[in-house]
Amino acid sequence: MPPDLPKPIAAYFSADRADSEAVARCFTDNAVVKDEGHTYNGLAAIKQWKADSSKKYTYASEPVACEDKDGKIIVTSRLTGNFPGNPVNLRFFFGLEGNQIVLLEIVP
Repeated sequence: MPPDLPKPIAAYFSADRADSEAVARCFTDNAVVKDEGHTYNGLAAIKQWKADSSKKYTYASEPVACEDKDGKIIVTSRLTGNFPGNPVNLRFFFGLEGNQIVLLEIVP
């Protein structure tokens, strides 16, 4: 059974199956994403990050656990696809502001 995710985070994982435009709508204007050693600031950079990763890899992400720790929501998700190390469990550290994501850090 998938974990019960806060609405903005559930929206992110749903949008992640769609496109970069849908993903960008999940974030605040000044949001920050950290992934694969890079930092992306603002909606334009986040949209480009998602577009680039979608061109580079085909994957499916299935959240398997969710916890609230030190003011951040940590979601463990199992990713399968055409990337090195497939499959892998990644941890997504979310910071929320209202109904949107202000921070996302993805770590192995």
